[in-house]
Amino acid sequence: MEGKKILLVEDDFLNRRLSKKVLLENEYLVFEAKNTKEAIEIITKENIDLVILDINLGENEQDGIALAQRIKEKHTVPFIYLTAYENPDIINKAVSTDPSSYLTKPFKKVELITSVEIAIRQSNHLSTQKATIAVKHQDYTIELQFDEINYIESDGNYLLFHTDCKVYKLRSTIKQILELLPIKNFIQVHRAYIINKSKLEKFNPKSVVVKNVCIPATKNYIDVLFSSQ
Repeated sequence: MEGKKILLVEDDFLNRRLSKKVLLENEYLVFEAKNTKEAIEIITKENIDLVILDINLGENEQDGIALAQRIKEKHTVPFIYLTAYENPDIINKAVSTDPSSYLTKPFKKVELITSVEIAIRQSNHLSTQKATIAVKHQDYTIELQFDEINYIESDGNYLLFHTDCKVYKLRSTIKQILELLPIKNFIQVHRAYIINKSKLEKFNPKSVVVKNVCIPATKNYIDVLFSSQ
């Protein structure tokens, strides 16, 4: 799992440092956050592979469960809870958010690394499964794989899905389709365009090039793209 990016959210400095040390020893890239604000900023800018978060993030802070729910709304990243709580109600609340694992403090190094490796492997397996969306082609409906899409263009009440060979149509909006697309793979660059980041060839503050097609871009969207590179 060398090189995988892990976000460690823990308000206690010593606990955070100890967990970070174990992760670094196993060649993970570790980003630290001591509160919700820092965690959201990091996960927005970085392509995080796993979040490890303490349930108790201190007074005047959202707890880790609420943070996990916020992350799940916009990101498809797995997460592991760390906690000293053994309260059944808290455990049940945490389990309801579908974490990859739940570690009770104090835990052993091998327990942390094993949980991390299993969570990342499971996530990788799910991400390699072919995700599709139903679109129209002539008089037929077909299942279009996400990785076939070069970019998506808004055209009135419809979206046009541009691939290497064809253009497919779906009655929908940019906002609606963004809720279905994996955030790690797709990004909006203009009010009328979404691109597949893996097909991006070059970009500047005013445009992007995808598969030799120049697509307009606007500053508020392109700034996000620049920060993710």
